[in-house]
Amino acid sequence: MNCKRLVISGRVQGVGFRDWIAMKATELGLAGWVRNRIDGSVEALIAGDIAAVEEMSRLCRRGPRMATVVSIEEDLADPPDHFDFRRYPTG
Repeated sequence: MNCKRLVISGRVQGVGFRDWIAMKATELGLAGWVRNRIDGSVEALIAGDIAAVEEMSRLCRRGPRMATVVSIEEDLADPPDHFDFRRYPTG
């Protein structure tokens, strides 16, 4: 299982980014979570097969229609302890 932590910056809060990530991740069969961060970015942990994780990472570079992605930090991470995709509160 491949796992990445993404921190997405730009106009990413208030545009449905978390719901969009949760929907796309579920479509791709990924596990993990997404949340807004206090600094205005969105953080996500995505885990699954390599192709699905890379596709989700690629999709996040554009985001939903109203978003403007300026940058994405990507790091390898440990997989979550659950097999679904969750939306967490701001943290």
